[in-house]
Amino acid sequence: MKKTAYFVIAFLFALLLWNVFAFGGDSVVSIDGDEFDGPLGALIAMLFAGGGTLIAMLVLLVVGVVLAVVFAGVGIILIGGLGIGAVVLALAISPLLLPLLLPLALIWYMVGRSRKNRIIRQQAV
Repeated sequence: MKKTAYFVIAFLFALLLWNVFAFGGDSVVSIDGDEFDGPLGALIAMLFAGGGTLIAMLVLLVVGVVLAVVFAGVGIILIGGLGIGAVVLALAISPLLLPLLLPLALIWYMVGRSRKNRIIRQQAV
């Protein structure tokens, strides 16, 4: 399969080269009714195509920057809204979680007091 792919690619490349060298002067550019063909027409066509490509790249860059700014703004608003919603939800649920939070607060206090006493003993030594 790999050998076949190499032969097909080489054949297509040969066809491309044959087309470039055999039919290279077929470019005809019409500007205000005047037709330019041959090498001058090909040069003008490449100049205009390159200029159009540069303009298209500039437009795509500007559109990308605008979309990045817009989507970043929407993302910040979305994250802020989710944060506010989480706080509101926590405030709404907190009275129901109070029986679970009391033992947790007691354990937290005991561990903190134990850590504080340990730090004081280490500083005294």
